[in-house]
Amino acid sequence: MNRRYGGARREQPGERGRCATGGPNQCESHCAVKRQGSIITEHLVKDVSVELATVDAILDKLCKKYSRRRRRAEKVKKAKKKPLVSLQNLVLIITVVVFVMVVIMWSLLWVFTFRRESNSGVYFAGMFRVANVEFIPEYRHADSSEFVSMANEIQQVVSKVYRSSSVSKLYKHTVISDMSNNDKGGVLVHFWMIFVVPRLKTPAVCEECVSAIFKDSVLTSLKNRSSVGFLLGLPVDIDSIFINIALRSDYTSIAAGSECVDKLYAGIPDAKVPLNVFSSWGGLSCHVKLTSAPGSIIRLTVNRLDIDASDCIYDALTVYDALLPMRAKTLHSLCEAVRVPVSLVSTSNVMLLSFRLTQGNKSFRGFFQAVPEEECLSVAEIPVSPSEAGEMTSPFYPSLLPPLCSCTWRFQTSSPFLGVALKFQNYILSPKDLTPCEHGWWKVNEIIYCGRYVSHTTVFRIPERNVEVVFRCSSRSAEMSFSATYSSFNISQPCPEGHFLCTTGLCVEKERRCDGLDDCQDESDEVFCSKPFKNCGSLAPLHPLYVCDGEKDCPNGLDETNCTQETGCSRMWYQCNNGACILKKNAKCDGFHDCLDHSDEKDCACGQPVKRVIDSTARQERVVGGVNAIEGEWPWQVSLHFSGHLYCGASVITNEWLISAAHCFSKERLSDPRQWIAYMGMLTQGSAKHIAEIRRIVVHEFYNARNFDYDIALLQLRKAWPSSLAPFIQPVCLPAPSQTLTEGHRCWVTGWGYRSEQDKVLPTVLQKAEVNVLSQSECKRAYGPVSPRMLCAGVPGGERDACRGDSGGPLSCQASEGGRWFLIGIVSWGSGCGRPNFPGVYTRVVKFIYWINSHIYNS
Repeated sequence: MNRRYGGARREQPGERGRCATGGPNQCESHCAVKRQGSIITEHLVKDVSVELATVDAILDKLCKKYSRRRRRAEKVKKAKKKPLVSLQNLVLIITVVVFVMVVIMWSLLWVFTFRRESNSGVYFAGMFRVANVEFIPEYRHADSSEFVSMANEIQQVVSKVYRSSSVSKLYKHTVISDMSNNDKGGVLVHFWMIFVVPRLKTPAVCEECVSAIFKDSVLTSLKNRSSVGFLLGLPVDIDSIFINIALRSDYTSIAAGSECVDKLYAGIPDAKVPLNVFSSWGGLSCHVKLTSAPGSIIRLTVNRLDIDASDCIYDALTVYDALLPMRAKTLHSLCEAVRVPVSLVSTSNVMLLSFRLTQGNKSFRGFFQAVPEEECLSVAEIPVSPSEAGEMTSPFYPSLLPPLCSCTWRFQTSSPFLGVALKFQNYILSPKDLTPCEHGWWKVNEIIYCGRYVSHTTVFRIPERNVEVVFRCSSRSAEMSFSATYSSFNISQPCPEGHFLCTTGLCVEKERRCDGLDDCQDESDEVFCSKPFKNCGSLAPLHPLYVCDGEKDCPNGLDETNCTQETGCSRMWYQCNNGACILKKNAKCDGFHDCLDHSDEKDCACGQPVKRVIDSTARQERVVGGVNAIEGEWPWQVSLHFSGHLYCGASVITNEWLISAAHCFSKERLSDPRQWIAYMGMLTQGSAKHIAEIRRIVVHEFYNARNFDYDIALLQLRKAWPSSLAPFIQPVCLPAPSQTLTEGHRCWVTGWGYRSEQDKVLPTVLQKAEVNVLSQSECKRAYGPVSPRMLCAGVPGGERDACRGDSGGPLSCQASEGGRWFLIGIVSWGSGCGRPNFPGVYTRVVKFIYWINSHIYNS
């Protein structure tokens, strides 16, 4: 309370005196007498007044004495009380300390003991078909009484199955999410199952275990080869059962009550139902469930998708062939922006769109429609003239191929001397071996073939008049569509007169054989060719292999004159940005302006070592024939670490992009860019000048894990390395498509890989080894059918080679002393490390220049 403005009566002058400080009894009595005495003095004589004054003085003295004693007594009392107060504080402090210690000990006990036994939710998404039950429209609405009644019945059955199983103590409950119908009749049920599982018992509820419990309950009741059995009296189609483990976030985001789940139905065939999703700066995670009438399938068309490319880690559109996010039912994932329309189809009449959009203005525009389940069958009679051709396309073309589809074509030629030729634009058929067909199963007149995608044209010839071609989809998810033209050909003479038959089925002019160009697309016209004669002194034109390759092949140097002369464009000659082609093959970044527009010397801040220390006494530490590198010698070399451990190498090609090998990221666990770290500007492990996180990994879409074809990948950094690090980090130059290697090129392979096959300790210092690039003929003699997208490099005795840990690293070549270094190869595979007659095999970078540029400049 503010003393100045208190509510008590204001004191009068003279009232404060001693009474204010006296004892509660004596002072009050004294004051009373004093007031009484004041009244008496008005009537008594002066001596009496004096006497009374003397009594007052005595009383005042006694009051002062009492007051002093009173104050001393209070001080003593307070002093005696102090230990009691301290004791209370001490007890309080001890209580707080004990409480804190108990909390800390309990936390530690929970972390190290109880946490191991703590329970965690394990979620499963599944589906199955209830047969012999009529579907009614009300089942499409989860809030209808019919849905609730049917859902409760199914939930009780599923619960009884798992409560009587080996995981009964872990099972919590089942939630029916959706019900739909297809052309097989009955009710298709989508459901969630939740288990509460101690960590030590997690293996007991593995995906296979939970699925086996469900299927075994139905399997025991199957009769007469029927796929329909009984789940405690509920008729269930065993072939329709799918159960996948799922994330808790999937369950919470799509379960009943979620604010970002929409349901759409397409009942009119081919009618377009618009789909538009927009995200403000806050981002969103939403799901759209699509269904159509029984007997139809759903075709989704994506007209435009504006997202940030990120390997589906941040922004993504994932399409499922179900109404729940089941991994086994993933149709397709879009992880980067879509500018050209893309369409895909489901295998039934349900589809789920799962949008994950981060902050920023992101959007989706498209539509879906119900389309009939058409029978893909065609019969064609092929004309006599090979120039007359028809077209065959994959099912639902141009939509992506669904996981389940089939198509049959029957052809007949007009003559027994004519066969059927199928010309594919980006597809090839090969006889089936012991491995399954992952990209299409084919049966051609009872012979089985496997299909796979390639980046070039092929021709598949069938030397029979009547041909039946059966195709089956065999991929786990949607894939690229394909198209082909069919025509007739002369069985006895497949190629016209004067042409050479390639193993790809193409026909090329005989004069183009051994001209240095891969006209067959598989180098079958360029292997095992004798070296052309150097007719330097004759009037005949010099063989194009020797013309303007940067090396003087003729004593008079005529082969290297007039190299800036324009010529007809082909892959053999350098093409300037203005579209003109010049004879000079290696014009890019050679220090001379060869093109009229000077485009050959643009973007040439690359391929220059930044040596700062010249150590002539570098320790000769053998690493499959290699030695220690020098600081700044290979500034484009990158060390890639996965989960904290060295796994692969890479090369810097821009301030934002690295290039490596696809096989480094081929497995699912290795495809997550968040687990990778790039160490740049480093000679010794642990001394990197820059450490970069990876934003996305772009693996070539045609990469073949079995033979390492198309073994190339691009890595985009989360942040570009700063220009201030240019003294330590430099990109390597990418070759032009016309780049050719001569004997003057010096090539080195670098990396922190193992020193030998038997080595178990990785070197800490970057190693380098000089190798020779071999001809494709030598490469094929060593390994057999290597693809034209591969090259071999090494030495005959095998003393110098790359090894494990070097994968993805560079094979750098320098045309002349002091010239720029170009990335010619990427460490890919080989037979062991440093074995005689088994050189290292590298990805031939020159074959991928257009692919590289399409990503790093158009993303």
